Amino acid sequence: MSKIIFIILCLYPCMMFAQDASTVVSKSNTVKDTTGKTDLVDIAKRLFHIKPNKKRKLEEKRIYFSVLPVSSSVPGGSGHVLVTSTTAGIYLGSRRTTNISSATFAPYFNLKGRFGLPLRTSIWLPNNSWTIQGDLRLLVYPQYTWGLGNDKDHDHRTLVDYRYIRFYEQALKRIRPYFFAGAGYNLDYYMNIKSDSANIDLKTFTGYPYGLDDRSVSSGVSFSLLYDSRNNSINPLPGAYANVVFRINPSFLGNDLRWQSLYADVRKYISVNPANPDQQNTFAFWSYFWTVLHSNAPYLNLPSIGWDPGNRSGRGVDQNRYRGKSLFYLESEYRRDITENGLFGFVVFANVNTVSGSESMFRSWHPAVGTGLRIKFNKGSNTNMAIDFGVSKGYKAIKLNLGEAF
Repeated sequence: MSKIIFIILCLYPCMMFAQDASTVVSKSNTVKDTTGKTDLVDIAKRLFHIKPNKKRKLEEKRIYFSVLPVSSSVPGGSGHVLVTSTTAGIYLGSRRTTNISSATFAPYFNLKGRFGLPLRTSIWLPNNSWTIQGDLRLLVYPQYTWGLGNDKDHDHRTLVDYRYIRFYEQALKRIRPYFFAGAGYNLDYYMNIKSDSANIDLKTFTGYPYGLDDRSVSSGVSFSLLYDSRNNSINPLPGAYANVVFRINPSFLGNDLRWQSLYADVRKYISVNPANPDQQNTFAFWSYFWTVLHSNAPYLNLPSIGWDPGNRSGRGVDQNRYRGKSLFYLESEYRRDITENGLFGFVVFANVNTVSGSESMFRSWHPAVGTGLRIKFNKGSNTNMAIDFGVSKGYKAIKLNLGEAF
């Protein structure tokens, strides 16, 4: 009961926002004029003297692509890998009544047999009548683990290797403006789970007995409530977002372990200068609470920093550094354009998390801070190339993404 009360308190601000959605985002969803704006596509055209045969009006174009091949690193000691991030923004209905849909495909691989094929989709049907959210992954993916809670030092860790298939799909129908309800199916299939060290028994190291055998399967249905007054999830405009997902994994769907989980996510975006919407000058806030409701949930399905649905939390913190049966997260960020044409911008951010482990939540907090550069990659879909540097106790990292962290 205390967890339910805590979630209601977390969602209370967004319940207040929902009282009058007209104060959050324009009901007209007006097409943004990009005249005078510059992105990397414009720079490339100038460098290579490319002249389009026909100038298209912004309102006529419905599909926008952004492709970014880079050499980067992934968690788990895999070294540098080749990452090609492709983001597509697509309008499936009138731009004035339909949010932009997005698909992000970011495959990576290296010469050591590590690879990942993640595809995330956010589809908005005409007039926002339905939204369909998808997350598909095929990974050969090692990750460090420190067990539950925060008792271990940063160097007291072991590498867990496994093959992973994820299939998440959910469909939500609009109940009233900005408010949706629906259901979906969630599959997590872990294979060949093992430590890279033959001398380490994972159950002993983590102090947790469930889901650390050779194979772990979690197959469940989810029920979701969504409030979303943003009209661009790639680069959110001022507005609000709240999402609650309740997942059930019953035995008749093939689960060896029956368990349930609850995930509640709240975000708010506030423009400092709403009179000049063409210039980015925004405060963004994000909080989520994630918990399992049974004591026998598989280890790799327990709440963990950096394993939120978008894998975007905990910038400046090693992914999976803190894991527990419950996790609470807070982040704030200031976003500002540097140039008037919108080509360059910057962000500063701070986040903190707490997990339940050997001690209860809220006893230990784990902060991180950082800053980042923004380069307008595609002004049509308002996609930024994000280069972020974050630091926390015992760890620092640079991350490169297409689109904002949240």
